[in-house]
Amino acid sequence: MDPVLAEIYSTVLDAAPFVIAGYALLFLVLCAYVVFIMTKLKRTEKKLAALEEHIDELK
Repeated sequence: MDPVLAEIYSTVLDAAPFVIAGYALLFLVLCAYVVFIMTKLKRTEKKLAALEEHIDELK
């Protein structure tokens, strides 16, 4: 194997766990954000439905 390629591969393979951990952390943060937004959206939809019902009662 070419010595230059061997040096590149050794550098890449040494850093691979950190790259994988970084992407895994990013994925978890994005999943948590989506769950948070969906929770807020459902709460807002419930409030909107209650408001629409109240408006209908006033008519």
